[in-house]
Amino acid sequence: MTTTTAEGTVARKAAGINLWDYPWLNPKLLIGAAIVILIILMGLLGPSLWDVTLARVGTSPLNLPPMWVQSPDHPPGDPAHPLGTDNSGRDMLALILTGMPSSLRVGFIAAGVGMIVGIVLGFTAGFLGGRVDNVIRTVTDAFLTIPQLLVLVTLAAYIRPTVMVMAFLLAAFAWRGPTRLIRAQALSMREQGYVRMARLSGAPTIAIIFREMMPNLLPYLAASLAGNISGNILAATGLELLGLGPTRVPTLGMTIYYSIRASAVLRGMWWWWGFPIIALVVIFTSFFLMAIGLDEIANPRLRGIKA
Repeated sequence: MTTTTAEGTVARKAAGINLWDYPWLNPKLLIGAAIVILIILMGLLGPSLWDVTLARVGTSPLNLPPMWVQSPDHPPGDPAHPLGTDNSGRDMLALILTGMPSSLRVGFIAAGVGMIVGIVLGFTAGFLGGRVDNVIRTVTDAFLTIPQLLVLVTLAAYIRPTVMVMAFLLAAFAWRGPTRLIRAQALSMREQGYVRMARLSGAPTIAIIFREMMPNLLPYLAASLAGNISGNILAATGLELLGLGPTRVPTLGMTIYYSIRASAVLRGMWWWWGFPIIALVVIFTSFFLMAIGLDEIANPRLRGIKA
């Protein structure tokens, strides 16, 4: 067994194949997934590592800079509040520990619901074709013409959403892209030989879709999901920057909104808006890396492997 494995490794190296070219072992994918897992762990373990109740108004001194900053314009930093506080007495570290998982939760729920709807509609349209395809394609194209941000702003202004409500508002528009992507792939795959053989053998439509077609689309679906999560987090942050986000649960976008409303930039309180922006950059970078890694898994040519 050891000899065979060693010979296989030598053969792969001789063929110019990197050992990291195995599916799902892409470095970019692993780095991005590790960052996302770390953010999830922050939400799970944060309350046990730090007092997240300090994210409430009036629980800390006002306008403290980070503990390593000494400024004549602000009180000296306090190690009890390592990232500083805002002008409402909220600890920035507690805001980040609660805000990052909240923003991530919105993206996961909205993109997950959108992906499920997109899988159902896309495979149905692409595999069945005919009138069913025409109806689904027409409805999808019609929804693509609707200005998402305008509708979301209008609804959020009247509903004043919670985290869950905002996630489902975003999900109402998150299915359009996956539907078109999956439909296009299904139209191509239904003409493949293995799909035709499955149909000739009398396999049910659902079995063909989920056993024959979907496994071949998993990298594409995962890449689309990663992109949709990032896009929905960005959309949610945009609403929050307009002051239309949840007010009871701290989020990164609402933290930046409060800093803008309090003129934190002019007052030199860079930590109030700077740390949430850094957290958002970390989130977007992680999903960007995951999307690139999944694209490379689905398309070996992106990894420099020649057919």
